[in-house]
Amino acid sequence: MKKLVSLTGLGALALLPTWAMAATPVVDKADNAFMMISTALVLFMTLPGIALFYGGMIRAKNVLSMLTQVSVTFAMVCVLWMLYGYSLAFSDGNPFFGSFTWAMLKNIPITALMGTFYQLVHVAFQCSFACITVGLIVGALAERIRFSAVLIFVVIWLTFSYAPMAHMVWAGGYLASMGALDFAGGTVVHINAASAGLIGAYMLGKRAGFGRESFKPHNLPMVFTGTAILYVGWFGFNAGSASAANEIAGLAFINTVMATAGAILSWVFVEWMIRGKPSLLGACSGCIAGLVAITPAAGFVGVGGALVIGLAGGVAGLWGVVALKKWLRVDDVCDVFGVHGVCGITGCLLTGVFTSASLGGVGYAQGMTMGHQLWVQLYSVIVCLIWSGVVAFVGFKIADIAVGLRVSEEQEREGLDVNSHGESAYNE
Repeated sequence: MKKLVSLTGLGALALLPTWAMAATPVVDKADNAFMMISTALVLFMTLPGIALFYGGMIRAKNVLSMLTQVSVTFAMVCVLWMLYGYSLAFSDGNPFFGSFTWAMLKNIPITALMGTFYQLVHVAFQCSFACITVGLIVGALAERIRFSAVLIFVVIWLTFSYAPMAHMVWAGGYLASMGALDFAGGTVVHINAASAGLIGAYMLGKRAGFGRESFKPHNLPMVFTGTAILYVGWFGFNAGSASAANEIAGLAFINTVMATAGAILSWVFVEWMIRGKPSLLGACSGCIAGLVAITPAAGFVGVGGALVIGLAGGVAGLWGVVALKKWLRVDDVCDVFGVHGVCGITGCLLTGVFTSASLGGVGYAQGMTMGHQLWVQLYSVIVCLIWSGVVAFVGFKIADIAVGLRVSEEQEREGLDVNSHGESAYNE
C-alpha cells in the first residue's frame, strides 16, 4: 500500500505522529472506533446540520430547495469521492494532484491500514469533509440558482478545486512541502468553499428585490438547531483530524470548546454595543465563526491561543457580515464568505502565530520561525483563494452555458420550492 506523507491535521512534517514513520503499522481498535465515530459526526454536520442552519436563514418559500440542494449534493459528492475523488486527493502523484491508483477504491483491500486505523475508514472520513465543503457553498447561491446548475458545478469544482487542495495540503503536495499548517480544513474546507461561494454569488447577481425588500431568516429556531448540530459535529471534524485517539485529539477537543465560547461572547458583546441588543442569530453566527477560526489551529495551538483565536474570530466574522459584505456589494445569502472566508483566513494566519511553543503551542517544524510560518500561512490562503475562485468561475460558466445559471424572476419571486421541486414546506 502506498504511504501518504501526511494526513488531515498533520500538515507539518515535523509534527507527524510516530505511526506515520512506522515500518509495519498495526491496527489500533480504539483509534479505528474513534475515527468511525468522528466520521459519523462530520456526516451529521451536513445532514442535517448545515441543511437546517442554512434552511432557517432563508425565506420560507425556498427552504425545501436548500434542503434538497444540500441532500443531493451530499449524495453526489459521496459517489464522486468513491469513483475518483479520494484517489486524486490522497494517492501519490504530483504536487497538485494524486493519481487514479485508488479510483473506484481499487487496490484498497479491507485490511489496508492508514496509520493505526483502516484505510476505508479514512476514505469515509475524508468524504465527510468533501461533503460539507460543497454544502457550505450552496448557502451563497440560495434562492435564485437552478438546481441542475448546482449539480454541474459540483462535479467540476470537486474535481478541480477540492481534490487538488486536499492533495496540496494534506497529502504531501505543494503547500504541505512548504510547511503550511492546516489541522482540519481552514484552507481546504472553509476558504476553499468561501472563495467559490463568493464567485458564484457575483455571477448569479443579487436576488430580485435585494436592498429594497426585507430578507429576514424565516425560522430562527431552525437556525439554532442547525448551529447546535454543527457544534457537536465539529468535535469529529477537529478532534478526528488527529487521526488517532491521542493527546493531540484531546488538545483539539478542548481548543474547539474554548475558541467557540470566546467567539460567541465577542460576537454578541460587540453586536450589543453596536446595535443595542444581543441577538440569537448573532450568538449562532459567533458559534460558527469560532469553530471556523479554530479549525486550522486546533491541534497546533495551546488553550490560551485557542481562546484568543476564538475572540478574534467572533469580531472578524461580525465585520465580515456587516461591513465587508456591504463593501463587496454582493448578495452572499448565508454569509459564506463573511464567516467561513474571513474567519478561515483569520484562523489560518493566527495558526502561524500561536503554534509557537513560547505562546503555548506545540512548536514549529525544525528551522521554521514565526515570521516564515506566518508568510507560508498567508501564501496558502492566497493560493487557495485564487485556485478555488478560478475553478468556480469556470464551473459556473459551464453550468450557465449548459442549462442556465439562474431561474427566471417570476420563478424566483414565487419561490424555488414550488417551481424547482413541486413542494411546499408549510402546508395549511
